Amino acid sequence: MTQHIFKDNWELIVGLEVHAELSTKTKLFCGCLNQFGDQPNTNVCPVCLGLPGSLPVVNETAVYFAMQLGRSLYCSVNRSVFARKNYFYPDMPKDYQISQYDLPTNLEGYLELPSGETIGIERAHIEEDTGKTTHVGTSGRISGADYSLVDYNRAGVPLIEIVSKPEIRTIDQAKAYVSELRGIILALEISDAKMEEGSIRVDANVSVRELSENGLRTRCEIKNVNSLKSLGRAIDYEANRHIGLYKNGESPKQETRHWDENAGRTRSGRSKEDAEDYRYFPEPDLVPLNPSEETIAKIDQEMPELPSKRREKLANLTGVKPSDIALLVERNHDVFALDAIRGGGQPNQIVKHLVNNLSAGLGKLTAEALAELVQMENNSEITSTQAKKMLGELVQRGGSPADLATELGFEAIDTNEIENLVDQLINEHSDEWERFCSGDTKVQGFFVGQVMKATSGQADGKLINQILNERSTSK
Repeated sequence: MTQHIFKDNWELIVGLEVHAELSTKTKLFCGCLNQFGDQPNTNVCPVCLGLPGSLPVVNETAVYFAMQLGRSLYCSVNRSVFARKNYFYPDMPKDYQISQYDLPTNLEGYLELPSGETIGIERAHIEEDTGKTTHVGTSGRISGADYSLVDYNRAGVPLIEIVSKPEIRTIDQAKAYVSELRGIILALEISDAKMEEGSIRVDANVSVRELSENGLRTRCEIKNVNSLKSLGRAIDYEANRHIGLYKNGESPKQETRHWDENAGRTRSGRSKEDAEDYRYFPEPDLVPLNPSEETIAKIDQEMPELPSKRREKLANLTGVKPSDIALLVERNHDVFALDAIRGGGQPNQIVKHLVNNLSAGLGKLTAEALAELVQMENNSEITSTQAKKMLGELVQRGGSPADLATELGFEAIDTNEIENLVDQLINEHSDEWERFCSGDTKVQGFFVGQVMKATSGQADGKLINQILNERSTSK
């Protein structure tokens, strides 16, 4: 992989574990509702409470969703076995979590970022979620809490855990990875992927090494990250903490750490367990999953258009840079853009308006109206400034751009009129003009502003700048 310098002579190494709750009607091993926001401990039964004699029955839809995600990440979908992950903590009343260990459903895939870089996927396995623990006290954390409350509504909710290989080398890559993965999950409609509600959660395994090294140093796992911004801040803090320790002749401990958003730092949680500490063994109450070739073929045939294909389609039509296209796909504006382009709108201008002027949403604007607006702009019937103002109105109330332009009294100002205004300003402000011609580009804004003032903001800014540059060149 390409080397990236994080700081001084240090390279950042990140692997991400993304947990996505699956949008099934019921939990993974019982018939309790899988529903966010209900009264605590109302969606529970003997199975998800781990009462003696209760037996799990696997949710077929959850398994199908997991295999869909695996195929979208180019994983092999395999015979898999559920395992018991043993640990003692109040959020799992049966004192173990049903997960997958050495034989997961999905193995060895990759995710392609909008930049074209790929990050390897080690595995994507099925497991049940834990209950939600709330620590009551001034700190909001277990240390210093007066008491803790446990809600078992979430215990047993189906999860897919996607484990990346430690191939992420920058904070931007980490954020792009989560964003792209979330886009795939939403396209498959297997989860609502709401970070703020915890239906998608990210743990970051962070370490650093000197650029001359090939091996991996001690990593720390960061939890409690609930936004892309927090993810970036947490990785940055933790990597710098590791570098500081190494420079002081110390080494970080392998541990789980929690991100404190308010303090902008990670705090020690518990020593990071290794797999053997969980005493994994096959779940005796569940049979192995052995998907047929027909099932996998059906998944491949029914695969929706994923973000990478949507970006490719739009790029082929527009020639626009990938970052802008990625933003459109992320906002789900790419289909709208394609409709506007097919309606006769110039591709680059369609994308420009959607990226720069419509980030808050489309409202009542139609693709046909955007195409018509761009055509009017290209034909010099309205200026770019007027087009921007009209977009705001069309988002609010819809309608026809032509009718709106008439209503607002918008029309493009003749080029000769603008040229005359520029020439007049040059004569009236000779000192400023000399400065502009001498290379003082700051003065350009003065002339543009004066023309805009004289035309009540209806002149085309691009045309004004073009005339100014032509006049200065011919001087």
